[in-house]
Amino acid sequence: MPTRAHDGDAGYDLYAVEAATIAPGDRAMVPTGIAIELPERHAGMVLPRSGLAARHGIALVNAPGLIDAGYRGEVRVLLLNTDRAAPFRVEPGDRIAQLVIVRVETPDLVELDELAPSSRAEGGFGSSGR
Repeated sequence: MPTRAHDGDAGYDLYAVEAATIAPGDRAMVPTGIAIELPERHAGMVLPRSGLAARHGIALVNAPGLIDAGYRGEVRVLLLNTDRAAPFRVEPGDRIAQLVIVRVETPDLVELDELAPSSRAEGGFGSSGR
């Protein structure tokens, strides 16, 4: 079962149920052995664990991974070994990712010819400085 390390934590730790060795630069889909049924208007976000990233260079290929409320299959985590030299070994019971459950709003989409002005306008990547 997913667990939270501390009261108040947003994320539930997800655990591997199978062993895997991920070579440098490779990825592996690691099963967690769980399936979830989310309430309507909710989604699950599968996020990386900062300790794995900092110590071993382990990232999630599709972070965040999105689990829609209608999905009923097993939750699997797509791990990527970004380390250039060392393989990474996953053992059953290892914490491999976090699951955060969020409420989803689905507003009606409206097509417009023009957007309302804002102070940011089209300022995107890097527009707010360093």
